[in-house]
Amino acid sequence: MAGQYGGQPVVIIDPSKEHTTGKDALSVNIASAQAVAKIVRSTLGPKGMDKMLVNIMGDITLTNDGATILEEMDIEHPTAKMVVEIAKTQEKTAGDGTTSAVVMAGALLEKAQEMMIQGIHPTIIIKGFGMATEKALQVLEEYAIPVKKDDREMLEKIALTSITGKASEMSSAHLAKICVDAVYAIENEGQVNVDDDIVITKEIGGTIDDTKLINGIAIRKEALHLEMPHRIENAKIALIDTELTFSKTATKSKLHVDRAEQLFEFKEQEKTNFRKVVQMIIDTGANVVFCSKNMDDYALHFFKEAGVYATRRVKDEDMEALSYSTGAALVRNVHDISSEDLGFAELVEQEDLHEEKTYIKGFKHSRTMTILIKGGSEHVTDNVERVFDDALHVVKSVFEDEMIVAGGGASEIEVAQKLRAYASTIGGREQMAINAFASAVEEIPRAIADNCGFDTIDTLLNLRAKHDTVKYGGLNVETAEVDNMLEKGVVDPLRVKTQAIKSAAEVAVMILRVDDMLRAREQAMMDVAPEHNIHNYDMSGMM
Repeated sequence: MAGQYGGQPVVIIDPSKEHTTGKDALSVNIASAQAVAKIVRSTLGPKGMDKMLVNIMGDITLTNDGATILEEMDIEHPTAKMVVEIAKTQEKTAGDGTTSAVVMAGALLEKAQEMMIQGIHPTIIIKGFGMATEKALQVLEEYAIPVKKDDREMLEKIALTSITGKASEMSSAHLAKICVDAVYAIENEGQVNVDDDIVITKEIGGTIDDTKLINGIAIRKEALHLEMPHRIENAKIALIDTELTFSKTATKSKLHVDRAEQLFEFKEQEKTNFRKVVQMIIDTGANVVFCSKNMDDYALHFFKEAGVYATRRVKDEDMEALSYSTGAALVRNVHDISSEDLGFAELVEQEDLHEEKTYIKGFKHSRTMTILIKGGSEHVTDNVERVFDDALHVVKSVFEDEMIVAGGGASEIEVAQKLRAYASTIGGREQMAINAFASAVEEIPRAIADNCGFDTIDTLLNLRAKHDTVKYGGLNVETAEVDNMLEKGVVDPLRVKTQAIKSAAEVAVMILRVDDMLRAREQAMMDVAPEHNIHNYDMSGMM
């Protein structure tokens, strides 16, 4: 960008940067956000399609979970990244509804662009969207239905609604029951911490119906020696996050030996020194040792002699779960270990000596449970894991808020109709923005109908017409009829719906406020003569 001063050009902005202004900048930003919405739109609803994502290593992810799709996509455009960030916020706050938020944001921007073509300034649109958001949240609060924490049947319906379309239909009820069981098990004074108190582990083999909830933590490890104790009550647990092996010096050294006895004495001294290191752990009172790295056979021998249960190469995520649940510290320097670093569990047990699995149960400061996912392949277990992530969070939302809304597009139709009635009471061009917001909210039932193969116009008109007589009327995805979603058990947490509207409105407003975009172009690497290329250097002489 340059100007004129005294007849001379004045460069203000680096010409190597890409500069877009005014309507061009707004159009590009809106188009990029709509592109993201278009990608995930076909996954919405119980009949939504799946996406196959293949990374540069050839690993395949097969899912229709909006949050996973957006996370795995390699998005470069800055505006599209803003949409992805809003989706992450939706996932973190409500646990589900990311696809709805993104689709709604795309619809809001499409309506905004249509209004700008008609000559309405973005500031007016932003004001109207703000008024519509406030009203929509109020409508949802009034439309919501209170539920009780002990209403197990309703909580299972909530989980089932989240699971439907994401996992095997035959196993949905089983998975929903596990979700509710898990939430009840970890509940503490009305609060539920599903991120820390529920550990999800996967095993290839069996079917989804073999998935089960385990009291405590289950890790795929076994005692490293048959003579070690396989059941320890009142376990004092040490978590060693370093190798328990002979130390090797960083520099070369020579050992001059005159007699065979000297070599034997040296070996014995080395063994004694190493035993002192292991003894430091035993002296703390630890009777269970989990090591995340390698462990020498000498260490195993010493632990066996002391009656300590020990295992090695425990996964980092299992070590973190054990640390959180037992209160044990991750020890990275064995010389600094003390009894204060130990954790506690009522029981550490390897129930079946032929099964590679250790159970840790009974914690003082947590109620940790493990969901063991079984499936015929890695793709199946990975997909079920994503299903549990969503379903557990929506059950948590209802458990804490005790509020639900009818699903199947019923709540969106309610919001849209109330917004249109509200818009008629507003003067000025903001009225158009509120009506546009109402139409954008209806994009959710429209997309659900489209993904079911139904006629979207007829479906939407039918939902609008029957909503006054069937208050909780939503789309039956099997028959295309309008049914009472409460009676059908199709319900969603209030938190998911309110957060989706907030997220969609926030990202739409952020994008509409941008009228100038300055973007640095990627710089190509400077050409280098072949003889100076780093790959052609012989590094052997530098070692």
